[in-house]
Amino acid sequence: MDNKELFAKMEQSIINYDKDEAVRLAKMALGKGIEPAEAINEGFVKGIQAVGGLFGREEIFLPELVMGAEAMAAATDILGEAIKKSGRKAKYLAKGIAGTVQGDIHDTGIRLVTTFLVANGFDIIFLGTDIPSSLFVEKAKELKPDLILLSALLTTTMPNQKEVIDSLKGAGIRENVKVLVGGAPISQDWADQIGADGYGENASAAVEVAKKLIGG
Repeated sequence: MDNKELFAKMEQSIINYDKDEAVRLAKMALGKGIEPAEAINEGFVKGIQAVGGLFGREEIFLPELVMGAEAMAAATDILGEAIKKSGRKAKYLAKGIAGTVQGDIHDTGIRLVTTFLVANGFDIIFLGTDIPSSLFVEKAKELKPDLILLSALLTTTMPNQKEVIDSLKGAGIRENVKVLVGGAPISQDWADQIGADGYGENASAAVEVAKKLIGG
C-alpha cells in the first residue's frame, strides 16, 4: 500500500467512525516511517473535516459526529505521542488547555471542540472534567498556553467559568491568555458579562473564534 492509499484509508476510517481501524492505520503509518504530522494532516484531518461537513449539512447527527471525533482522537493520540518521543517540535497555530469547569462532569462538547481545534492546527491539552479554578491557573502558569477553553453544561456550573477568569486575574496572568467559553447554557451575552474573550456556539464556530483570537 503506497502512502496516498494509506492516507485515503485514514480519511475513510474517520468517515466510517471506525476507531479500531484509525488506530491500526496510525500504527501502520509509523511502521512505514511516515512523519506523524503528515499522517494527521493528509489522512485523519481530512476525515474529520468531511464528518464536520456532513454534520453542518445535517446529513448526520451528534452521535455520529461524536463517534468521528473519538476515532480521530484515538489516532492522533498515538501519532502525537510519537511526535513527542521523536523530540521534534510540530508547528501549531497556537497551543491551549481545555476542560470542563468544577462541578460539571460532561465532556462530549469540549472533546468535540478540542478535536476540531487539533484538526485545524492547534495543540490542545484536555485537562478533563470537574476542573477547579486553581488547576486551570496552575496549568496556565506551567504550560503558558495561548488559549484556555472552558466548558459548562449546567446552569449551576456556569459561574465557575467566571471564577476561572477571576482566578487568572488574581494570579496576574489574565492578560497573557485568551479565554474561550462554551456549553449548552452559555451565550455571547454571558461571555461578555464574565469578561471572556470569545464564545463558541459549537465545535466549528469555536475553531473560527479561536483563529480570530490568536490572529490566525
